[in-house]
Amino acid sequence: MHFSSWTLRSRLIALTVLLVAVTSVFVGGVMAFVIKQSFVANFDNQLANSVQGISRSLASSGQIASGQYGVEPGTIVAYYPTYATAAGVQFGTNDAVQLTQRQLQNVESSAGSDRLRTGAPAAFATGDVGPREYRFTTAPVGPGGSNGVLVVGKPTSLLNTEIAGVLAPVAAVVILAIVLAGLLAALIIGRALRPLRRVAAVASNVASLPLERGDVELPERVPEEDTNPHTEVGQVGSALNNLLDSVQSALEVRQASEEKVRNFVADASHELRTPLASIRGYAEITRRFGGDLSEDVQHNIGRIESEAQRMTSLVEDLLLLARLDAERELATTDVDLSRLLVDVVSDANAAGRDHEWELDIPDEPVIVRGDAAKLQQVFTNLVANARVHTPAGTRVVVELAEPRDGHVLARVRDDGPGIPEKLRPQLFGRFVRGDSSRARSTGSTGLGLSIVNAVVEAHHGTVSVASEPGTTIFTVQLPVQQPAEAKQPQPA
Repeated sequence: MHFSSWTLRSRLIALTVLLVAVTSVFVGGVMAFVIKQSFVANFDNQLANSVQGISRSLASSGQIASGQYGVEPGTIVAYYPTYATAAGVQFGTNDAVQLTQRQLQNVESSAGSDRLRTGAPAAFATGDVGPREYRFTTAPVGPGGSNGVLVVGKPTSLLNTEIAGVLAPVAAVVILAIVLAGLLAALIIGRALRPLRRVAAVASNVASLPLERGDVELPERVPEEDTNPHTEVGQVGSALNNLLDSVQSALEVRQASEEKVRNFVADASHELRTPLASIRGYAEITRRFGGDLSEDVQHNIGRIESEAQRMTSLVEDLLLLARLDAERELATTDVDLSRLLVDVVSDANAAGRDHEWELDIPDEPVIVRGDAAKLQQVFTNLVANARVHTPAGTRVVVELAEPRDGHVLARVRDDGPGIPEKLRPQLFGRFVRGDSSRARSTGSTGLGLSIVNAVVEAHHGTVSVASEPGTTIFTVQLPVQQPAEAKQPQPA
């Protein structure tokens, strides 16, 4: 995961731990270097004292004898005389072992052959003799090194053990400091960011509210203690509260406007019912009892009746949508969807003989809670949509699936030309028509699918569409057990 995708808390903790780790490692490294140098200096001082003492003794006696130097086991003493063969011993616990010529060559190489030949002042060098590492120093024997050069070497294992014994606690302290820094950073940063999490929770709660329509209340606000203008988080919290206040005001204005439009549509629809019924009645009376009417007059009266019928259908649809928008309670009953779809397909077959109709339902009844008349209108509108907007010979299949996971799926599928892609996003909007001229010839108001969507939502369900050339599928999902608070228009 990229660092930029981490949470703010994780990044702050990581940066704090990294800073403490770098600082601790640097300080620990400096301490380790100083401690090591101190131990090495002390070790070299002891080595220098030993070589000086042995050099003086060798100058007086002329030989290296076991046990006379008081050096610890493992120490190598090699003498490179000016005019004789080199010799050396390695001291054990109780005796000394003579060095071989190969070992003497290793000692000479490690201690520095140039110093051995020139009798240079004492210096220190590290090298291997056999499997062990030694620290060497040299000292001249005799005035000006006239008698030769003495080399004394001590194994560094003890030095390394002592250094490791001191550095181990230093490393432990560094690690402990890093761990404690991480824990303290997590605690302190987590506590410091707690107000920001509360602000984020308020924003998330508001974002989950259905704000697209209806009477919306925004009770969520950032607590007063998280709106301190002197802190960055407080400034964010205060800005969010101001934003929520503005959104609440805008929603109230929108709700008031929608309520006015809804009331106007409902009132107008109520008022239009009676004159429309009168127009249809007078037209029918004139056609029946008007005596010998010319063909043109009869045609005009027929057009009056059909347009009045279309206007009545539009008024009823608008009134239904207004009531659905008002979210009134449903008078729910147990509805057998299987039986309902049988009736819908039967009616569709009678109205659309030029289409092929198929019904696929389970053997057992599928029961949901809802308004039977409105649910029937949903599927009537869907099959009517398939019939009206597809050519003759189109195959339309109505399917009902077995209930699953508390929901039931019903589909209306046809093999027609499909729905234009640009029309799909607004398909369930009001007064949306795929072909306005054809819609007028069939009496379509452009409200059928919007009624489908509104009724299904009132039943706490969903409706969706998938379409491509040769296949269009409308899918309605309804809960098997409908909540008691479902909404539906009350009778006029």
